Amino acid sequence: MESATLIRPRVWLPVAAGVGVAVILGVYGRLHEPVVTADVAAFLKLQTLKVWLATAIAGLLFVQLLTALGVYGVLPGGAWVSGMHRWSGRIAVLLSVPVAVHCLYTFGLRSDTPRVLAHSLLGCLVYGVFVTKMLLLSRPGQGRGWGVPLAGGVVLVAVAGLWATSALWFFTTIGTSW
Repeated sequence: MESATLIRPRVWLPVAAGVGVAVILGVYGRLHEPVVTADVAAFLKLQTLKVWLATAIAGLLFVQLLTALGVYGVLPGGAWVSGMHRWSGRIAVLLSVPVAVHCLYTFGLRSDTPRVLAHSLLGCLVYGVFVTKMLLLSRPGQGRGWGVPLAGGVVLVAVAGLWATSALWFFTTIGTSW
């Protein structure tokens, strides 16, 4: 009976929607003509802001991990854990939107180096899996029990990869100053 769970629309429809979002972002990023700026100082300040936002997002995802472990009973927690999990996730998504829009609009999906390609693909993956997770949360049923933690884990790993291929690279290559 477990194998039949994947066939049910309440599981595969959210997955299909997430795949669709990831593919659409990737296709748009590949076909969109990147917008290049000639103002190097302004560009560097914007990049610095983006890497600090990405670092804040990574910190919030660490909170997400700890609170998810509390929600599922792996770590002790009170009634506040679920609220903290939801709000840290909401704030992380809100902080990620300007970063993602700027990356997609300014750079698009690129494959100049393995780091840049990994970053581009991980960015598409994050939003695709996020859509899947949100849709799974909105549907009761069998897929919710294992699908939500799986999607959350994939988002966590993908954001860690995004941070490593952007903010960590920036901090070690360019520095941390404004």
